[in-house]
Amino acid sequence: MRSLALLCLLAFATPAHAATPEQHYLDLRDRYIAKFSKAKENDATYKQHDAALNELTGLLRSLVGPVTIKGLPADGKSNVDTLFRGDSGFGHLDGLGFATEGDKQQAVATTSALLKHWLREHGKDGMPQEIDAAFRSDRFYYNAIQDSAFAKYAELPITKPASASAAVAVLGVRGNGDLKGPPHEIDVVAIQGDKVYFLAASDAVKTAEIPACEKVWKQMMAKKLPQDSMAREDQAMDAYTKCFATEAPNQSWFAGAVKKAQSQLELLPLR
Repeated sequence: MRSLALLCLLAFATPAHAATPEQHYLDLRDRYIAKFSKAKENDATYKQHDAALNELTGLLRSLVGPVTIKGLPADGKSNVDTLFRGDSGFGHLDGLGFATEGDKQQAVATTSALLKHWLREHGKDGMPQEIDAAFRSDRFYYNAIQDSAFAKYAELPITKPASASAAVAVLGVRGNGDLKGPPHEIDVVAIQGDKVYFLAASDAVKTAEIPACEKVWKQMMAKKLPQDSMAREDQAMDAYTKCFATEAPNQSWFAGAVKKAQSQLELLPLR
């Protein structure tokens, strides 16, 4: 009887579901965020912060596994580059980050579980919770990497590899100031199995302004309402990019942009 009672106690004491490797990473990341977000910033704290990022990088390498992206360094590091909650750029997509010098090309490799958790964390910011919708939203490309805003101008109709369950490419502008102008950045994202790959290339393609959309912009900016100039510009930008997405497939440069996006997709380790 005592043996039976002991077995019952052990059964109740053992968690029904052991923590996944992703959850272990997230728990550790959150503990570090709590620690550093209230810590006094000094050389000792920065040293501890770097050590924490190195530890998280090690966990991510175990989670994601070996990654080879053509043209990018072989060894990735944590794409989450700050654990101080108040820092600019806090909250990047959890995963291994890769970049060329000057960040002309940047990539992130992660898992579906980490992606879904990250989308939930950014839900309060208007991030779509369905993966396909997120991949088609400028909010994903804005929050996933770098510290600068991103305006999506058009989707590029790439051919999804047979081995991938999803593949999306967008054309846009990234920056900290005015985001209106000929788009030149192409970002591609793909899912294969439980792995997610994201590649962003600035100055990837040359495009041109579209007269019909310039007309839409001027008309929107000429309106008296809303009186707040920033709100009026936001509305004008929304109308302008919607026009651009509609008109882009008819432009002479569009086929070249699609071809460039397809070539970027082929750099990812999709088999």
